Amino acid sequence: MRKSTRTLLAAALVLGVAAGPALTPAFAAEQPSVSATQAAPADLSAVIAGLPRADATAALVRVGGTEGSWQGSAGVHDLETNAPADPAARFRAGSVTKVFTAATVLQLAAEGRIDLDRTARSYLPDLIPGRYATVTVRQLLNHTHGIPAADMPGETVEEWYANRFDVHTPEELVRSATAQPREFRPGTKQHYLNIGYTIAGLIVERVTGDSYEHQVERRILQPLGLRNTYFPRGAAEITGPYNHGYQTMKLDDGTTGLRDVSEWGTSEAWAAGDLVSTTADLERFTKALFKGHVVRGPLLEEMFTLPKVPDFQSGDPAAFSVGLSMKKLGGREVWGKTGGRWGYNTAIASTRDGARTLVYSVNANDAKGQDMNKTALRLMVAAYGLPE
Repeated sequence: MRKSTRTLLAAALVLGVAAGPALTPAFAAEQPSVSATQAAPADLSAVIAGLPRADATAALVRVGGTEGSWQGSAGVHDLETNAPADPAARFRAGSVTKVFTAATVLQLAAEGRIDLDRTARSYLPDLIPGRYATVTVRQLLNHTHGIPAADMPGETVEEWYANRFDVHTPEELVRSATAQPREFRPGTKQHYLNIGYTIAGLIVERVTGDSYEHQVERRILQPLGLRNTYFPRGAAEITGPYNHGYQTMKLDDGTTGLRDVSEWGTSEAWAAGDLVSTTADLERFTKALFKGHVVRGPLLEEMFTLPKVPDFQSGDPAAFSVGLSMKKLGGREVWGKTGGRWGYNTAIASTRDGARTLVYSVNANDAKGQDMNKTALRLMVAAYGLPE
């Protein structure tokens, strides 16, 4: 973990978890109470008390495992009505989608239909050019492939908002990415990007002759009874009940404020980040995954094995495995995955033995910022403790 992140975590614990973050004048008028069941571990109730505030408008939290369980929600459904946040609401799970994609690929590997050591080009010879001929499926999944991100229009949140309904095909994204020089020799460094999972989704389709979405539904969503989890399939709106997501940006009148970004296309994310879910469904999935009920046998270890390479940008040890990432918090390893879509931050996490699981959705006003959202950061620290 980078030193800056460690400093932020320490500050969050000292300033936010114990006493509860201060309200800003913009949100001081309405202070919906925390809705919770059972006693909160550590200071989870304090973390979400006082929502909405400057960094987030709502939060849904579930803690489970053998150490006890707790559920809480706070904030508002939307800023127009100030109705309480719906604890059963759906939300955009962002890059938590990658865990579902990785699990699907590993299931296919267990069936002998995908070989993690085979090259991506051997599955997609018409799409992967020669400069990336040695990239393997495993390298796609653990972000050591060296393929850069696809070129996307826009450089500011305002420009991205203007293009929010643009549709991008997976093939278009892969061609854009692979037309560029590689960032590093495959297998020598790690750079967390979406493109590896876009290619992995296409491999799933090629070897099964089926859509990526249907394969995940058939293999994971349906067997686990995740009835409120679905793929938008190009739709920009969230189907069913949801709490509105907002993003701080420049408004039409030239001022800076919050804009409702609940409707936003996700085609550029696809197998890397377009899933919609609920905290209840993600908690069920997390528990099943860590118990070995989703990926079975030795292949599950791929999700708990970090490649021994440095991070491309920081030089720190690699933090991402196949589908998951790991941080040492409170003296123990915590595995999981965070995700961010405009207006929504999501995370699933668990100790390896399942003693404590955490799932949250934070309606963050800075969901894709460079730094982790403050409320989300405080939830992680409250649930597991400070990093070593």
